[in-house]
Amino acid sequence: MPLNLPANIPAIDLLKKENIFVMNSNRASEQDIRPLKVVILNLMPIKITTETDLIRLLSNTPLQIEIDFMKLQSHTSKNTPIEHLKAFYKPFDEIAKSNYDGMIITGAPVEQMEFEQVNYWEELTSIFDWAKKHVTSTLFICWAAQAGLYHHYNIPKYALKEKLFGVFSHQSLQPQNPIFRGFDDVFYVPHSRYTEIKKEDICKNPDLKILSESDEAGIHMVMARNGREFFITGHSEYSPNTLGDEYRRDLKKGLQIAIPKNYFIDNDPNKKPLVTWRGHANLLFSNWLNYFVYQETPYNIEDIHE
Repeated sequence: MPLNLPANIPAIDLLKKENIFVMNSNRASEQDIRPLKVVILNLMPIKITTETDLIRLLSNTPLQIEIDFMKLQSHTSKNTPIEHLKAFYKPFDEIAKSNYDGMIITGAPVEQMEFEQVNYWEELTSIFDWAKKHVTSTLFICWAAQAGLYHHYNIPKYALKEKLFGVFSHQSLQPQNPIFRGFDDVFYVPHSRYTEIKKEDICKNPDLKILSESDEAGIHMVMARNGREFFITGHSEYSPNTLGDEYRRDLKKGLQIAIPKNYFIDNDPNKKPLVTWRGHANLLFSNWLNYFVYQETPYNIEDIHE
């Protein structure tokens, strides 16, 4: 897919080595088509890694996509060079007057805090409210899914007894939904979280539809507003080594952390991970872009409304 990215963003060189086709803004401007406009609010601490993971998945479609990265004004990342943020990220007030065909909001390592205790909660909820009126379809991932469900639908989160950590099998509850086009009966998704949402809370709200779940990992995907919002509790975007990197990072910190389930070959951390989720991750993002962004967004992007 021709991805229109800011020139010199690190993901371009990384993905070209994987034979993924990306183009910078200079090349894209020569194509006489309207690209889909997608904005990514990246709340993860190591932003370059998350950028690359998401761009890799967004590349699996013939559509041209123009990507903007949004940064919070009320919070400064400590793990990403300030020069990178200044070069490639736009503050919310610079984006607020624009409309977007799609939006992705990532997770954040704040899930053990109450939502209102997060220092950027007020700004984040204003972005959630803005997205309802200015974006055709939004993907909320992991903590962002819990935060979005809490803010928009008053769905609480609950602490788990231990971290849900590993790769788990899932089943679709509505296999006819286009988001699952091409999926197998069972599909796998990485999870890395200390909290959960509960099925009984979701079922009480007629505006929410549970699309998929896992016997071990619980609720996976919830849809609202006929696909204008998707809340996804797992990390389909994770690269093969992400869970292993998290595991070794926590060990170095002296934290009690179990080996990620169903991840390393023979459950041996000295062996490579067994990647079982990548095919369905690509389908998830390409189906979202095709059926809920491209086919639903107006040609005149200014016509997007709540």
